[in-house]
Amino acid sequence: MKARAVPLALAAVGLAGSADKPAEPAAVTRESYTTAAPPGWRISMLRGGTPGGRRVIFIHGTPGDAAGWRATVESAPVGFEYLAIDRPGFGQSQPADAVVTLAAHADAIAPLLVARNGHWPILVGHSYGGPVAAAAAARMPERVGGVILLAAALDPGQEKVHPAQWVGEWLTLKGLLPRMLANANRELLALKHELIALAPRLDDVRQPVTIIHGTADVQVPYANVPYMTARFTAAHPLRVIRLDRQDHFLPWKHPRVIAREIAIMARAT
Repeated sequence: MKARAVPLALAAVGLAGSADKPAEPAAVTRESYTTAAPPGWRISMLRGGTPGGRRVIFIHGTPGDAAGWRATVESAPVGFEYLAIDRPGFGQSQPADAVVTLAAHADAIAPLLVARNGHWPILVGHSYGGPVAAAAAARMPERVGGVILLAAALDPGQEKVHPAQWVGEWLTLKGLLPRMLANANRELLALKHELIALAPRLDDVRQPVTIIHGTADVQVPYANVPYMTARFTAAHPLRVIRLDRQDHFLPWKHPRVIAREIAIMARAT
């Protein structure tokens, strides 16, 4: 995400699944899995909801971790399984160092992309998690059911490197920044280049895409939205939810909007 300091939480609710007698949602658990590519990373995550239910995967921004999504995972409705990961380099996930390529972050969630009753997971990416979700949909289109982008940073033209970030890099090299902040700074320094590389792949995203963005977002400006609508030329349908006078913190301030859009996408996919 382009926001420089605050891990974010999302409270969203989807629709119940289609099973005749779905199991009751289970308590939230902390689990982990090992990636195949990149090889050997242990990725930590929170899991909640109905075992075997339709998956919705939540991807945090930078800095951040899965703990910021606990309220989301706890709210998983019957018939849905909610997963929130610690992205590589954050929380309890490996590696310890920063992972600055969107492709590597996308590939790290590949083991979670499992169909349930013929339905592939919905990816919900907030801020920096938005381009991660988009990259996953472009790289693995047959395994992603849809993408919801919350205040997502996708326009490379909107990415500016502040001089303080170079100070942060110096502090990182000296070992003076906490891991979360050091890795976030390195992600952000590389983000513009990564978004330029991702841009031509956005035409490959054919799944439903919903963009939710506030017009008063100063961390990730609303100017990202015209860029996204111009780039997601094959997404069907492409929905834009414009929230007037709202800022970057949509997960906290507009959970009902997010819940509604998860429900709409779940019905359609």
